Amino acid sequence: MSAQSEEIIGNSPPGGKSLLDVPLDVCAAIGGTILTFFAVVGRLAMFVGRAIAHCFLPPYFPNQLLRQLIDIGYYSIPVVGMTALFTGMVLALQSYTGFSRFNAEGAVAGVVILSVTRELAPVLAGLMVAGRVGASIAAEIGTMRVTEQIDALSTLSVNPFKYLIAPRVIAGTLMLPLLVFVGDIIGVFGGYIVAIYNLDFSSGSYLTQTWDTLETMDVVSGLVKAGVFGFIVAMMGCYHGFNSQRGAQGVGAATTNAVVSASILILIFNYILTQVFFS
Repeated sequence: MSAQSEEIIGNSPPGGKSLLDVPLDVCAAIGGTILTFFAVVGRLAMFVGRAIAHCFLPPYFPNQLLRQLIDIGYYSIPVVGMTALFTGMVLALQSYTGFSRFNAEGAVAGVVILSVTRELAPVLAGLMVAGRVGASIAAEIGTMRVTEQIDALSTLSVNPFKYLIAPRVIAGTLMLPLLVFVGDIIGVFGGYIVAIYNLDFSSGSYLTQTWDTLETMDVVSGLVKAGVFGFIVAMMGCYHGFNSQRGAQGVGAATTNAVVSASILILIFNYILTQVFFS
């Protein structure tokens, strides 16, 4: 019997694989990927649950919490403020350009206030903080892992979750809504500047339309989103930094993974929360 006939009936020729082995290899690869995915999700869920528990249980480290509040909140104001300002300005300009085709220029104020408070301010602030704070947290904790400082904390009977992770998670969850609130004001002000000084809107009319369009839920939904995004940014930075591999390459990979995973989760949870609030 020839080698070709052996392959057709599924018998393995010397030194080769039969056609029946190909689908088995594909199934094994898919199954391995699925198992790896669920293993990662399981480790992350256990890490998140443990971190949340330590946020509410004593002892506490107020000095570490204050340091993280300043680092995450105060030092992020320039980045969030600049992003919100130019976003509001561009949004007003683009809205006017589009609405002028339908003689609906008066809707610019409403579009700016709703877009900034509901979506743009929380999402863009979350992404900017993920790039600045998430990377910093992952790099700092990853370096401590590589240099065995985390092991030293455990040796000194200091729980790393309470000293390193809980303050960062609490600070991220509390400070991002404040940053988004500031971003709302700056973003709306940016749209106001363009509308008044570039598009020749009446100041009183623009402010009246803005106030009449705005509802409490618009602001509240954005602040709730910001709290969730802040939790995600801090948690992803802590998780990837805490589980960093040895060496400089491991710290770099942890930093990259923290920013990418936080950004993706922000976009996913933005849709979920929007569906919850406005479905």
